[in-house]
Amino acid sequence: MNLGQTQTSGAAAAFVQMIELARMQRLSVTDLFGYAEARSAAGARAEAVEVYKAWLAYNEAHPLTHLVYFNYAVTLRQAGDLTGSIHALRAALMVEPKFGQAQINLGRAYEDAGLGVLAIQQWRSFIDLTAESTPDKVGHRVMVLQHIGRVMENAGLLEDAEPYLWQAIELRPDKLETGQHWSAIRQRLCKWPILTPSEHVSLRQLIDALSPLALGSYADDPIFQLAKAYRYNKSLVGRPDTSGHPRKSVARKSGTGTRLRIGYVSSDLRDHAVGFALREVLELHDKSRVEVYAYYCGDPVANDPTQNRMKAAIDCWREIGPMTDEAAARQIAADDIDILIDVNGYTKHARTRIFAYRPAPVIVNFCGYPGSMGSPFHQYMITDELVVPEENRVYYSEAIKYIPCTQPVDRKRFIAEKPSRKEAGLPEKAFVYACFNGMQKITQATFGQWMQILAAVPNSVLWLLTGGDNVDQRLRDLAKVAGVEAERLIFAPKAGNAQHLARVGVADLFLDTFPYGAHSTAADALTVGLPVLTYPGKTFAARFCHSIVHAVGLPELICSGPQDYVARAIAYGRERKALQAVRDQLAARRETSVLRDMPGLARRLEDIYWEMQEEAERGETPVPDLRNLDVYYEVGAELVQANLVYQDDAAYRAQYLEKLAAQHDFAPIPFDSRLWTAEAARR
Repeated sequence: MNLGQTQTSGAAAAFVQMIELARMQRLSVTDLFGYAEARSAAGARAEAVEVYKAWLAYNEAHPLTHLVYFNYAVTLRQAGDLTGSIHALRAALMVEPKFGQAQINLGRAYEDAGLGVLAIQQWRSFIDLTAESTPDKVGHRVMVLQHIGRVMENAGLLEDAEPYLWQAIELRPDKLETGQHWSAIRQRLCKWPILTPSEHVSLRQLIDALSPLALGSYADDPIFQLAKAYRYNKSLVGRPDTSGHPRKSVARKSGTGTRLRIGYVSSDLRDHAVGFALREVLELHDKSRVEVYAYYCGDPVANDPTQNRMKAAIDCWREIGPMTDEAAARQIAADDIDILIDVNGYTKHARTRIFAYRPAPVIVNFCGYPGSMGSPFHQYMITDELVVPEENRVYYSEAIKYIPCTQPVDRKRFIAEKPSRKEAGLPEKAFVYACFNGMQKITQATFGQWMQILAAVPNSVLWLLTGGDNVDQRLRDLAKVAGVEAERLIFAPKAGNAQHLARVGVADLFLDTFPYGAHSTAADALTVGLPVLTYPGKTFAARFCHSIVHAVGLPELICSGPQDYVARAIAYGRERKALQAVRDQLAARRETSVLRDMPGLARRLEDIYWEMQEEAERGETPVPDLRNLDVYYEVGAELVQANLVYQDDAAYRAQYLEKLAAQHDFAPIPFDSRLWTAEAARR
């Protein structure tokens, strides 16, 4: 008998012994758990299951039966037996109805079985059972409230999700993730003011909980936006163990004729605004200069037209969604990527931790996120000089490389036949103002400006994308309060992308939102001949739209501020000939504009990638500047509570310097290269 046979025989004997001990009620819970965990770890999960079954059959009166049922359920789940796991969890709760972790896991099991309604019912019943408070019960209650809110949010039941998340916030306001979801939901529901403190939750705590993306729709504050990204990165990514991931050395490629290997990482390389933007650029990359890899980390999609085009255009497509962050980083490192581009930033399904392992010598922030990453590992950002003018570089931790326009477009995009106004649900003779930005971008101030415009332009309407019946009605009610007839707000139902693009062109004038303006939506409107009226702020999100409008050659549509925006919108609504002249200019300039020059953009990107490579070979890759960002965060968190709608640059910087000077007087702040310079301190 060899060693392997001896080990197998020993395991079999131990299994038989455990069954017998369980039958005789002589197997302790500790020994049971130890044996089951060991066999599961050894790949013999079926043996663990059988021992659990034997113990439960003969030890029904044991005081810890509910714990055994729970561990049994976990083992069944690991073995792929979801139905058996549900039965075991129900049995645990028959023994101990207030067993919080079993209540939570049972709801999760229902959710994984596609039974979201049952999951919510399960968690609701637990909330009813835990009205009295102990630390454990409060913790479990918070977790259940979060789960209910999350499932409802994913199902589009935003109105229902909001109160559950708010209950969780009031119990644990330090749980930032709950606040992130709650505030994002309120933005999508147009519930103003967005942040509503209570005696249990302060305004500062709600501001701390805002995600960087949601902050972009809340405040035009670029230094706080950077500091928020910095704190978010520390919380989201932290400092993973990178000891097994040596830094990739820079390959010597300049002047050798060797191609540069570029990697794009994104969850949005599919039929998505980012995918639509990038797919022609990927097709136009010069394969004699660059070798293109794509790393897709989104949900699997079948026969996706955008993915099909990308796969046909690039050198290598990898699905990294199922991989851990560490495994994905190892794959990228094994592929010897020279320049790695993060096309997600802090957006849905982002895999930011991958970049923390530094799987490529150069890491770039481009196209997916409107702002600085505030991270120690994103070295460059690619944008244009209108989004980030020279004087605004201080609001970004990355070194900036400039392209002509930050918004790529796909000139091959299919557009359906343009409908009539009647077919689009619009009055034939009215002046149609439109905004097709998401509801989360509509602020109370922007909506107020729109109501001023409608009130001043008779026979005008405002055309918006539907936010759902409740949101649409909320906005109609607010219009009535502002003295505008509710029926003058018209909501466009959801439509296929090609059909939506076609209908956009029947409007007269697109009205941008502030501080988070239109991005790809503005490019789409201009593509189908709809002029876009906007004004720039200070953040990336607040400056992007005016860059797009400028790139198409229509500077007359860029206003100096909110008052000018309202005045010009009214003027165009009253004088249609002036607007027709703008439309004619758009038609004449669009195809030859910077916005549509995709071959030029592809060449410029390749030049930038090679510039980065040469800098890396010379040892000149920039180090992100993260100095004093905790200080800027504290100052910004105080200032943003006033939620000022619009400030000019001078007033904005002055308020920061005043606060920084007062703080420096109390406890010296080291000088940096942003706002708190030695020169600024002497003023």
